[in-house]
Amino acid sequence: MKTSLKSRRAVVARLLSVAALVGIAGTCSAPAWAEPRDVHPARHHHHHRPGQAVVHWNAVASEAFTPSQGTNPMMQSRTLAIMHAAIHDALNAIDRRYQSYTPGLQAAPRASPDAAVAAAAREVLVNLLPDQAAMVETAYGRALMAVRDGQSKTAGITTGQAAAWATMNRRQGDGADTAAQPVYEPGHAPGEYQFTAPFNFAAQPGWGRVKPFVIDLHQHATEGPLPLTSVQYAQDLAHIREIGHEASTTRTPEQSEVAKFWYEDSPLGWTRIANAVARQRGLDDWAAARAFALMHFAMADGFIAGFHAKYQHRFWRPVTAIHLAATDGNPLTHADASWQPFLVTPPVPDYPSTHTVLGWAAAEVLIDVFGDKVRYSATSLTLPGVTRHYRGFSQAAQENGLSRLYAGIHFRHAVKDGRRQGRSVGQAVAEALAPVR
Repeated sequence: MKTSLKSRRAVVARLLSVAALVGIAGTCSAPAWAEPRDVHPARHHHHHRPGQAVVHWNAVASEAFTPSQGTNPMMQSRTLAIMHAAIHDALNAIDRRYQSYTPGLQAAPRASPDAAVAAAAREVLVNLLPDQAAMVETAYGRALMAVRDGQSKTAGITTGQAAAWATMNRRQGDGADTAAQPVYEPGHAPGEYQFTAPFNFAAQPGWGRVKPFVIDLHQHATEGPLPLTSVQYAQDLAHIREIGHEASTTRTPEQSEVAKFWYEDSPLGWTRIANAVARQRGLDDWAAARAFALMHFAMADGFIAGFHAKYQHRFWRPVTAIHLAATDGNPLTHADASWQPFLVTPPVPDYPSTHTVLGWAAAEVLIDVFGDKVRYSATSLTLPGVTRHYRGFSQAAQENGLSRLYAGIHFRHAVKDGRRQGRSVGQAVAEALAPVR
């Protein structure tokens, strides 16, 4: 039965996080607010130490995006990028250490940095996440109570609000509001993406038309899926058929753990990783603001580049490919109508794996900021009680990509090219917001 466009949008909003459209669950342990058992900011965000306003509001934003009914990872990436761009610009209006994202903000050398950060974050979140306004306003009220009243506080609020509106106005008409259009109608040719249970739609087919924050989209194109009749395609199909099956005897217990561990929205997972490392390294507000802005630019642009390729190539998912292998024209493949993946297949085409794109895009920015020899432990909202340990961001990004094979939801080629595209996007974004002195 066909559904209306309005109905499909409602379903997308409810189910995208359940389908783990492109997320990660690598969440650095230690901060109490990151624990899944209790994420209400009123219980964790009473105070923050001087110089940690940015990591504080990064955590508030992360919590605002984890309501029980599910979230939209693409809109997460856009909102977090806008918020951190505004925070970055507000701080640099007070003391210009880095290039601004949106130039022209009035200098405010005597403004309170804490008030500016709080006002910039609050203005973005209440306007772009109106359903979470009460929670955000509570956090905002507490943040301002910690700032001494006076001209500095007033100037900080004014500066933060100005930065927020400059950034939001710049992103007006960027294509995000119409990304659900046109509604995807699957074709019937072998290799073409078909809806996968339990979904009867394809999510955000127009997201590849959203204006990037930093990159030139054409400089980060992918080569495309493998030809259906190629030997390598048959090998990829055999590999995912074996390791990604719901009852696979090839997939090890650890690989099953990895699949579930990284089954979360990418923007939220990498936000918590970056937050924990920024706290660990003691970054000041200016450095933290730049790091968060760049990482979220990279993930937002990774989504855009990845979705542009997804709906350009419209390649079928492994579950469809295995069910319909008799139609692919390849004598080395064979069909199995009963095959099911280990985890639910997200409602978007296979190629490339945007989960992999975002992981590598975020990792490349964090490597540029912190280096890659960073030891940390990570927990997961999608696999509570499990802790995994990493020696660097590239190790986590590699495991993040492999998780899609273990889950049975992406071809190996989609992960391989997702890695290439993500690294390309991340390295390009890392050059933005350069120091001015």
